[in-house]
Amino acid sequence: MHRFRSTASAFVIASCVLGTAIAPIVATAAGPSAWPQWGQNPQHTGQSSAVGQSADRLLADVVYDPFVPDEQKASFGDLLAHYQAPLLDGNDVFMEVKTGSYTGSSTWNTQIWGENAFTWQDGRLTQKWAWASDWKPEPNSPAVGSSPTERWGLLGWEPVFHAVMTGNFIYAPGAYGAIWKLNRQTGAVMKWITPFAAGGDRDPNTFVSGPLSADAAGNVYYSVLKLDPADPYGIDKSHDIPGSWLVKVSVDVATSVAYSTLVAGAPTTCETTFSLAELPWPPTPDAVVPTGPCGTQRPGINVAPAIAPDGTIYTVSRAHFRTRYGYVIAVNPNLTPKWAASLRGHLNDGCNDGTQFSVLPPNGTSGGCIAGAHAGVDPATNAQPAGRVIDQSSSSPTVAPDGSVLYGAYSRYNYARGHLFKFSSAGGFLAAYDFGWDTTPAILSHADGSYSVVEKDNHYDAGSYCNDNKVCPLAPPGPYYMSILSGVTLRPEHQFLNTNTESCYYQNNGNLKCRSDHPGGFEWCINAPAVDANGVIYANSEDGNLYVINPDGSLKQHLFLKLALGAAYTPLAIGGDGKIYTENDGHLFVVGN
Repeated sequence: MHRFRSTASAFVIASCVLGTAIAPIVATAAGPSAWPQWGQNPQHTGQSSAVGQSADRLLADVVYDPFVPDEQKASFGDLLAHYQAPLLDGNDVFMEVKTGSYTGSSTWNTQIWGENAFTWQDGRLTQKWAWASDWKPEPNSPAVGSSPTERWGLLGWEPVFHAVMTGNFIYAPGAYGAIWKLNRQTGAVMKWITPFAAGGDRDPNTFVSGPLSADAAGNVYYSVLKLDPADPYGIDKSHDIPGSWLVKVSVDVATSVAYSTLVAGAPTTCETTFSLAELPWPPTPDAVVPTGPCGTQRPGINVAPAIAPDGTIYTVSRAHFRTRYGYVIAVNPNLTPKWAASLRGHLNDGCNDGTQFSVLPPNGTSGGCIAGAHAGVDPATNAQPAGRVIDQSSSSPTVAPDGSVLYGAYSRYNYARGHLFKFSSAGGFLAAYDFGWDTTPAILSHADGSYSVVEKDNHYDAGSYCNDNKVCPLAPPGPYYMSILSGVTLRPEHQFLNTNTESCYYQNNGNLKCRSDHPGGFEWCINAPAVDANGVIYANSEDGNLYVINPDGSLKQHLFLKLALGAAYTPLAIGGDGKIYTENDGHLFVVGN
């Protein structure tokens, strides 16, 4: 499990993630059975029109991050990095591969990110070409500041380098907010594309932030974030961002719109949180938190824009200084604002006075709010809870078949589980489910036109809303579900529970050796599950298994690959021939029959 505890912070991040037939999948530029981008298609539904092969054996093992042992050592055993989904079409496979050197999380820039091409020849996955980018991630800023639950940097979480495939080309992130167009057959550079006039803004503090996405017409979308090098994350609240933009590349010409324009009505003064010295929270039933500057609206790091069939672009924004002031944004195809839906004011499952549903223990008891606290409020703010957009997440919007939009936000007070939000195509709040941390949900379509939502559903061994073990003692680990939720209500229809308790590894003689040392089970280390044409779900777990789950939540199959304790949250992909591509500890594993 990836979890951070600090006596100086009330912050915990935990990580690692009906019907009988699938309706037709929306075609992409690379073909409906290809996997050309994050979430498979412009809507990020994680669906393939291919039938997955039986998970009988390992077909290939490619190391894409050789620095995993060093990265884990720097993070006390956890792997705090986000990785690209494999891009697949026919026999071709394109994957992020890192080279260079690893000199610590404070000096990420000694690593080199690039895209490598592989192809299947005579049953073997062989490399075709390798290309190195000049892209660098946003800097790793420490978690310090004046407000106990807003002390954000990246906290060791390495941002994602994520290309997109459209037609005969690969578009990949570059430096200075620009992207590169590559010939997918040779890796040759075809064009350097920048959203800035004549490429004049070659500022190393300007970043391609998050995965690139593409619509069915081949237009490419991504976010650019420019940070102040003196204080990238606004720790002292006097260094706001110089700017951020949503970029559209059409016929290799880039246009952009500022995120501040897309959320023009966002407040400038925001509520903060109570002091750690005032635990348990809220300090009194009617306590009021201080206020402070919000900072400019800008994209959440690692967010991949989604594009609806009508061309509407969906992305996610947050106040630079305040994670509790975030929005799901809808943008017209011409980059004019359509709507911005706040993640505030929709939840009421906080402090528990016994009058309504709550995720917390009763007020006045261990792990609960103070006696007399108002029902449903976030203990840290004494206001209705907010979905939080944090930069350690890779949650990205999913556009459902009915046009509604799903987004997995973070929240600390529900044992760091976050919430999944659902908004209508007009921006109205529809529903929420109390898990959303670092997840891009998949869609399981049904023959009658309805659909379900698929996501990991981990219960972490965290304190309820703070890291003080006297005030918020740890919950026991587990259970760990893959949940299939109603597309209408986001209530569970089916759940697959990981009941495995054994850590396993292969001995030198090839035999598998196991020991039972996880009585609560293992969490799902996945941020974007995959669903095949029959509605079968594919997900990877920290126990090192690839799990194959039927649409009714029953187990169909599993295959052990490599124990992955503290593993990064990683996406899966399904090839047009049904091969399964899964990631684990810096390895790309290909599974099939």
